[in-house]
Amino acid sequence: MDGDGNSAYGHKTFTRSRSHFADRVTVDGRDGWPVAAGRYRLVVSRACPWASRAVISRRLLGLEDALPMAIVDPIQDDRSWRFTLDPGGRDPVLGIRYLSEAYDRREKDYPGGVSVPAVVDVPSGRLVTNDYQRLTLDLATEWKALHRPGAPDLYPAARREEVDQVMVEVYRDVNNGVYRAGFASRQEDYEEAYTALFRRLELLAERLAGQRYLVGDTLTEADIRLFTTLVRFDAVYHGHFKCNRWKLSENPVLWAYARDLFQTPGFGDTVDFDHIKRHYYQVHSGINPTGIVPLGPDPAGWLSPHHREELGGRPFGDGTPPGPVPPGERVAARGRPA
Repeated sequence: MDGDGNSAYGHKTFTRSRSHFADRVTVDGRDGWPVAAGRYRLVVSRACPWASRAVISRRLLGLEDALPMAIVDPIQDDRSWRFTLDPGGRDPVLGIRYLSEAYDRREKDYPGGVSVPAVVDVPSGRLVTNDYQRLTLDLATEWKALHRPGAPDLYPAARREEVDQVMVEVYRDVNNGVYRAGFASRQEDYEEAYTALFRRLELLAERLAGQRYLVGDTLTEADIRLFTTLVRFDAVYHGHFKCNRWKLSENPVLWAYARDLFQTPGFGDTVDFDHIKRHYYQVHSGINPTGIVPLGPDPAGWLSPHHREELGGRPFGDGTPPGPVPPGERVAARGRPA
């Protein structure tokens, strides 16, 4: 999620820029960045759905020790993502106040904004990648030697083509579709995005009516990518982004599916509704100039029974759930249901 141009949202045509820094961290280090435990720092915002993919994947795969994580303030200033949640306003490992400093160490005057998730090389303090589309796939494949025992296979080779196809459709119409609707500057652009969004959600509901997960009978990367939009839907996208044909909680299949994932270790325990709402409603001044943050909706419903287990399926396949959330990464009580 970029950190500039916030006041322009809703006043110009929305186009999502491609990740400028697309290096990969791989086993063979082909781009100069070999997989190595403790060498890199994952910088995320709990508000950002693109960063939340990486947070969930990292937790499911048990990469907490191998890939330490930094969490930025959900509220940005004119220098974008900042480490004001840390003592002294600096990341304790990188020693920087703003994520832009790691970008500048990599390349001065680079095109595009400062976005999360970002992987930073700790020894040099330089940004490695902000390629949110590729990052989680590499965590699932290139980082496999550092996965916890019992980690799920989130990008199974035998189902990869189907996973990829589902993710393309979810990205185009849902993940990015809510932004195209919310930041539209013309009525026809909004209506086009709105229509495609709800058409895709209805097709996904049909797919999920008879199966527990999007692809096969276990969790995959596709479920992670859909979840990060669904968990923000009623809190942000329904009102703030005008995606209001119906609420998620009014769609029986998708609401049950989303609750099933939320209650699965590695999903709901990474969600911070406080960060999510404060970011969208206070930062997007172009579409919410008052900066007022709504008090609702009540998040308690996320913990209600979903009965999706009746469809069968094994969330972690032959593996096991992740262990407890590390103390330094627990979500504050006001950010999620008690």
